[in-house]
Amino acid sequence: MENSNNITEFVFRGLFPNEEGRVTCFVLFLLCYLAILLGNLLILITIRNSHLSQQPMYIFLSSLSVMDLCFTSTVAPKMIADLLVERKTISYNSCMVQLFGAHFFGGAEIFILVAMAYDRYVAICKPLHYLIVMNRQTCRSLVLASFVGAFLHSISQIFIMVRLPFCGPNQIDHYFCDVFPLLKLVCTETYFANVSIIVSTGVLSLLTFFALIVSYLIILSVLRKHSIEGRQKALSTCGSHITVVLMFFLPLIFTYVPVADSVSEDKVFALFYTIIAPMFNPLIYSLRNTEMKNAMRKVWYRKVLSERK
Repeated sequence: MENSNNITEFVFRGLFPNEEGRVTCFVLFLLCYLAILLGNLLILITIRNSHLSQQPMYIFLSSLSVMDLCFTSTVAPKMIADLLVERKTISYNSCMVQLFGAHFFGGAEIFILVAMAYDRYVAICKPLHYLIVMNRQTCRSLVLASFVGAFLHSISQIFIMVRLPFCGPNQIDHYFCDVFPLLKLVCTETYFANVSIIVSTGVLSLLTFFALIVSYLIILSVLRKHSIEGRQKALSTCGSHITVVLMFFLPLIFTYVPVADSVSEDKVFALFYTIIAPMFNPLIYSLRNTEMKNAMRKVWYRKVLSERK
């Protein structure tokens, strides 16, 4: 496997074709990354130190925040640092590690979003059985299943890539190691590899997205029978989840379901699910969720009081 590779390192072309405004972009993306860290840590600390930690929906939300932090941290620090250097290099082994990490944490996020949709379905469509069905053991099993599914997905991507020979050139037209930009550098026929990746990532994303949309259509149809107050409370949590699903899945589908061969567009779409969606997720789940806002007030008010004492 290693004998077929003449490449020991890759060079990123980066997000932009020219180097103008690198410092501005560095500051902008650094602020975005800090916002992702602070926002998701705020959600994690709030849930951990409040009664919300006992509720299934917030167990999944905590896992989603951890995946957001890990997913973005796999890509963003390297991308931000590269804005200040002329030659953006990454070793072959580091590239494969980044590829594995991006698909593992991204895949786990997909499956956790599915688990959150299932949680909302049970809560709204089968409220009398909710506490029985969505007990702590079930929640832990769903999170564990998300990690197992993500691991199997990401290891399949690595298995495809490490079997392919890279003979040169070594310039990746992207800002992180991903399958399609890497396939353009392979010096052999890549039809089977392309089809495998489209099936394992593109079709998976597409089918998962449609399944989520169908589940929420069912939920919305059931909500019509609820009282206005119950409907508004349910819509506040469902609305947050639907917004997050749209922000994450639509760019993902446009990247991995081939409608055109445009790497520059893929880079823009990738920016949405690696940086922009993880940055807005904490805002969406906190500003649109009354329970979360009340928990934040109590937790941080209590912390301020304890510090003053």
